[in-house]
Amino acid sequence: MQQKSLPPAYFIAELQARQYREEHDFRAAARSAGEAAVIALADEDRPAEWDMRFFQVENLLDAGEYDESASLAAVLVGGTSASLSPQLRAKAHILLSQAKHRAGLLEEAAESARTAADLTADDADLEINVKARHALIAALADSGLLEEAWAESQVLASIISDEVDEQLAGKAYWVIGNVAFLCNMVDEGLRYHELAAATFSPARNLDVWAKFNKASAAMRLAADIADADTLRCIERAELATDVIGGSPNDFHLLKLNRAHWTYLAGDVESAISVLKDICGLEEGLSPQRTGEACLLLGRAYITNGNHEAAQEYLLRASEHFEAAGAYQRAEQAREYFATGAQPE
Repeated sequence: MQQKSLPPAYFIAELQARQYREEHDFRAAARSAGEAAVIALADEDRPAEWDMRFFQVENLLDAGEYDESASLAAVLVGGTSASLSPQLRAKAHILLSQAKHRAGLLEEAAESARTAADLTADDADLEINVKARHALIAALADSGLLEEAWAESQVLASIISDEVDEQLAGKAYWVIGNVAFLCNMVDEGLRYHELAAATFSPARNLDVWAKFNKASAAMRLAADIADADTLRCIERAELATDVIGGSPNDFHLLKLNRAHWTYLAGDVESAISVLKDICGLEEGLSPQRTGEACLLLGRAYITNGNHEAAQEYLLRASEHFEAAGAYQRAEQAREYFATGAQPE
């Protein structure tokens, strides 16, 4: 029996979705992908519907629509998941983990990523397993579970081989380096980020190159490394994002990096001015990143002696971290409050 072809309207919607993504118009891409999914469902083509729903969630995630992407990703892993291959189920769980992570639901993000890793642990598809472990490590690290994150990082490092795509290996080295920085193993962090940098180039993928430089700068700044290499990371990320565009989240994180650099350089008042704007955002940043901004602002107010303002923002930082499930970071914010934000 010959398989029924999808109607032309499906292919038009799919083509529009992919074109919008090429143009970094992620909301429009998500809308067109959703339209294609509806057409496929009406035509009873379940695989095509699933593919377009997956693509829709990817674009919602890049557009900063974290709650909606998490809701749709949960549908992908439920309902029809029993009929999917382990690889497709794992891909859906990875996407759900990323959506939960950015929505600030770190414990749930780790759970979904661990499920994806388990689904592909004994599978020939090494790349999906690497992606799953990458998502797991990122969620654990942001949760403050650094010992567990480092243990998982060692597992990830052990499975990277020549069979893994170079860009994917770079992303793995990138997240391992992040954890090393967070564990105060600065030399290890720099080593892994150098390994990652060797796999990325603006000519091959400007978007990945921009995101890596932005994240590497953030890790260096968190370790109080405000050297010329850190400044180059900041400037590369800013330039690349200006060229290719990005989500509101991307631009806010660039501003956060620049403010952190300014603070470490000693220009506290300029840093405070930028950080106040970031902390006042009602959307566009995940709870844990808003927590980081409020924590840095609280530290800046401690530096200039405004203890009342420091107390306000350190408490807000603690609340944001608590909401995200980053309990150790919340405790650090409270420690700053107890030791540095009290008037003498």
